[in-house]
Amino acid sequence: MRILLAGAGGQLGRALLAARLPHEILALDHGRLDIADLAAVREAVEAGTPDLLLNAAAYNAVDRAEIEREAAYRANALGPRNLALAAAERGIPILHVSTDYVFDGSQRHPYHEYDAPRPLSVYAASKLAGERAVRETNPRHYVVRTAWLYHSEGSNFPLTILDRARKGPLRVVADQHGSPTYAPHLAAAIGQLVETGAYGTYHLAGCGGTTWFELARALLLAARLDAHVEPAQATDFPRPAPRPAYSVLTTLQEPRILLPPWQEGVDELARALRR
Repeated sequence: MRILLAGAGGQLGRALLAARLPHEILALDHGRLDIADLAAVREAVEAGTPDLLLNAAAYNAVDRAEIEREAAYRANALGPRNLALAAAERGIPILHVSTDYVFDGSQRHPYHEYDAPRPLSVYAASKLAGERAVRETNPRHYVVRTAWLYHSEGSNFPLTILDRARKGPLRVVADQHGSPTYAPHLAAAIGQLVETGAYGTYHLAGCGGTTWFELARALLLAARLDAHVEPAQATDFPRPAPRPAYSVLTTLQEPRILLPPWQEGVDELARALRR
């Protein structure tokens, strides 16, 4: 299979390239392909002649999106629609990556694929609009929701925690719950999914749920850092965009593809950083 990968420069894009999937991957970062430009998307698809489009591109500045609304929708809604349209025109499928933030966090048990989304922020609303655009534009689609994604490079919560832990005590939010997801684990699961031909919406995230505080504690232990960390409330750190208080993901979808427990991702990250 020949895969055109949009967003190849991000955390997931780099993990997909490093995963050595048994496919030929045409990797395009934002500098080589602006997915909000339909003509450019069509040209890239025409030149690359892929068998699948995989969209790992996104506008992920959750707080800034409250101000940069148009930029968020261009990247997270218009871009996926353009990719889905270009794929549909060639009769090929698309895989689009979305987020747990499409849920409002009002329930206290894990969200599955058939739970109703209710976004709280501009970022979340733009991601939900992207999901809907993909579904409406190309019937041969995989929509993958993931959560709290991190990798050994880039900008993410675990790397920020490790950096700050070396400078002094930490206070970390303990009343927001989610499913931390190690990017290489997600890349492997996506590799499995695209082999199935079972189109639909899937939740692919680290198994189990935890808080940012417990994630930080597990990370510091795995990294062998003796740093003091205290629990805090989300209200202690006011931010422009609201976050769901609970967005742990689970799956009902068949085929049921499960990622490793989130703790395994933390351990693997710590090992990768020691190399």
